[in-house]
Amino acid sequence: MQRLAFVTSALVLVTSCARTPEPAPVEPTPAPPAADPAAATPESAAPAEAAPEPAPEPEPPAVPSLSDGTAIAGCDASVANMACVPGGSFIVGSDDGPENARPAHPVELQTFYMDLFEVTYKEYKDCFKSGKCPKGGPFYMDFNRKHQPIAGVTWFGARTYCEVMGKGLPTEAQWEAAARGPQGETYPWGNEPATCANSVIKDGRGRSCGVEKRGTEGWKGRPFIVGARDPGRYGLYDMAGNNWEYVADWMSTDYATCGDACLGVDPKGPCGGEDACEGHGEKIVKGGSWYWTASKAVGYYRRPQPPNNRPFHHFGFRCAATVEQATALDGKPLPDNAPTQGMSNADAKLR
Repeated sequence: MQRLAFVTSALVLVTSCARTPEPAPVEPTPAPPAADPAAATPESAAPAEAAPEPAPEPEPPAVPSLSDGTAIAGCDASVANMACVPGGSFIVGSDDGPENARPAHPVELQTFYMDLFEVTYKEYKDCFKSGKCPKGGPFYMDFNRKHQPIAGVTWFGARTYCEVMGKGLPTEAQWEAAARGPQGETYPWGNEPATCANSVIKDGRGRSCGVEKRGTEGWKGRPFIVGARDPGRYGLYDMAGNNWEYVADWMSTDYATCGDACLGVDPKGPCGGEDACEGHGEKIVKGGSWYWTASKAVGYYRRPQPPNNRPFHHFGFRCAATVEQATALDGKPLPDNAPTQGMSNADAKLR
């Protein structure tokens, strides 16, 4: 019996030792916490803002205009032997000048173009020979040099020549603006007095800066070849002295009498410059000449003259062009008979 008990115990012990040990218990991995919607955006990120409004488009620059609302044109055309005078406000007349030039007053002008030189003897005579211009010219000897200013034409002849060239006579306001500038200075170079250093006038030596003309009555002097003095404002030559120049307007007693016809935008004087103008029988010449002293060479001086040039005087002219006329002339070559800047000028040394 004891032997049987021992065997049984041993068998139990063997069986117990041979059993596969159970694995060690594994700690369950905790599930990740549910995502917090509020935590999806980093704490440092600010809430999204609305896109800023685009900056407004800058206002286009104001277009310079005249008081009637017309835009001032640019100096876009390139016309041989002409200068552009930009439009704007100008002073015409003088409170201190002759009675017929009073009062000083503002005018407004559209951009226009002005001949650099007075029309020359050669230019006008060639127009006459072509049959397009009426006869006209000087009665004196020594007035017939190729590039002297034409002297002794009628107002009608002057207007016709300018029209043949695709231009027109300047109005008095245009002429004065070109001579005096926006501030209404006295001369084309400013307010310094006129002398034979800057203009062709009568001085203490006599007419035409003491230079006598050839032939009889030499003391009467003569106009110089155009461009014998330095140009004034806008590059224009001989706007003071050398030769009187016709303008388009009819003469008025003074600017007060002229009234609205001489005021505002692009004034054309009495009757708007029409050919028939009741009560007005004289046109205007401006600029003085070789024959007269500096007192006549001021930009505001006005001298009346009948358009048929009777009594006869040795007056001349230059032409002007509107923006439209200048556009039509843009790029055309300079005629062979025209004076040029920098040309040889024997009169330049006569001062």
